[in-house]
Amino acid sequence: MQIVGIAGSLRKGSFNRQLLEAMAALAPEGVTIACHGIEGIPVYDGDVENDSGIPAAVETLKEACSKSDGLLLVTPEYNQSVPGPLKNAMDWMSRPPKDIGKVFRGLPVALTGASAGPNGSRAAQYAWLPVFRGLGLQPWFGGQLYLPRAGEAFDEVGQFSDPDMRDRAQQFVSGFARFVDQNGRQ
Repeated sequence: MQIVGIAGSLRKGSFNRQLLEAMAALAPEGVTIACHGIEGIPVYDGDVENDSGIPAAVETLKEACSKSDGLLLVTPEYNQSVPGPLKNAMDWMSRPPKDIGKVFRGLPVALTGASAGPNGSRAAQYAWLPVFRGLGLQPWFGGQLYLPRAGEAFDEVGQFSDPDMRDRAQQFVSGFARFVDQNGRQ
């Protein structure tokens, strides 16, 4: 099973990138989580699309999603909502509209995220739901994982410093993998 993981932050030391990589290491046997970022994606502009086409970084993500069995979106939270750079990447990935079906339609998606504050991207995760509906994604509601105070969550090699959080992340990844296996792209 191939799951595409997208870390939704541009920051080099991103907690969400660390969370994605730590979760990829916890994937059950037979499941691969391919970690991707959103670097190199310009702000969406219809004129750029018309003049230059879809940027290479976007094509890479679209191709990965179209060939995957599931999508793991790891979102930061900006002002209690979705982060602009990640939303921008998803907007680009929906271009041209005829590609929405092959990239997103029926694709199982799980959502998690990290934040420096006490809520662990909870508000952002809820704010993503209308976007998922609009793109025709198949959200997994069987588990929730919020990583608060993410600055304290990882050790010097990027692994969970709290065994309880590690176990919760492993259960989250395993639960999503079961959902993907049972439901697949619809």
